[in-house]
Amino acid sequence: MVVGGAAVPQTAFPGGAISVKGVHKHFLDPQGNTVVALENVNLEIQPGEFICLLGPSGCGKSTLLRLIAGLDVSGQGEVRLDGEEISGPHFSRGLVFQDPTLFPWLTIRKNVAVGLEARGILAAKQHEVDDYIRLVGLEGFENSYPYQLSGGMAQRASLARALVNHPKVLLLDEPLGALDAFTRMQMQDELLRIWEARGTTMVFVTHDIDEAIYLADRVVVMTPRPGKIAQIFEIGIARPRNRSYAGLFEIRARILELLHLVERQKPEYYL
Repeated sequence: MVVGGAAVPQTAFPGGAISVKGVHKHFLDPQGNTVVALENVNLEIQPGEFICLLGPSGCGKSTLLRLIAGLDVSGQGEVRLDGEEISGPHFSRGLVFQDPTLFPWLTIRKNVAVGLEARGILAAKQHEVDDYIRLVGLEGFENSYPYQLSGGMAQRASLARALVNHPKVLLLDEPLGALDAFTRMQMQDELLRIWEARGTTMVFVTHDIDEAIYLADRVVVMTPRPGKIAQIFEIGIARPRNRSYAGLFEIRARILELLHLVERQKPEYYL
C-alpha cells in the first residue's frame, strides 16, 4: 500500500481501546506538600481514535499520558488497554516526547532499530526498519546522525522508532511544540497520514487549540490542577480538513470560552 508517496508496511493493524476510570494521582512537591495532579478522571478511547488532551500548563495532561504509558501508577482508579490493566511500560504503547531523544552516537537506522534490538527480534524485523524510515519520509538519511538532521526530521525519526514496534497506542507529549510554525503544520499532516495508514490509537498532548481541532476526532479539555475533564468536544468534521473552515473556528471559540471559564474557577491555592 502506498500513502502520500511512501510505502506503508503491511503489518499495520487497528489500535487498542483505552479505559481510564476514577483515576486520582498526587505527588509531593520539594517542600513535602501534597499536590493533587489528577482527580477522578474518567475517559474511554475507542480503537483507532485520535484524541487530543488540551489544557493549561500543570493540568495533568502529561501525567495522564505517563499513566497510560505505564511509566507511573495512579493513587486510585485504573487504566486499561484492551481490558488489561496497565502495570508498567510495554511495546504495545509507544511514546514520543517533545524533544526527539535520539541517541547522538547512533545513525538514524540504528536509532529506529533500538526497540527491536532490545526485544531481541531485530534479525527477524530488520527489513521493517527501512520500511518505517521510508514511511516517515527519511529515505536517504538512514546513515545520517541526529546532529545532521533538522528538528522536524529528527522528530520523524522518533516517530519511526515508536511505530516500528507496532504499538496499539501511540502517546505523543507535545511532539511538535519545539518546531517552527511551517514545519509544525507539515508534521501535523504527516502524523495524520501515518495515523490513517496504520489505524493506531493516538493520544496527543498539546497547548495549541488550533492544532487540537485540526488533528483530533475528539478534544479532551482539562481543568487547571487538580486536573479533571472539563468537557469533551466531538470535532465531527471530515478529513482532510481545511484549516480555514468556519466549522473549526466555531469549535475553537467554544473551547476558548471554556478555557477562560475554568481559568476563572482556579482554586485559591493554585493562584
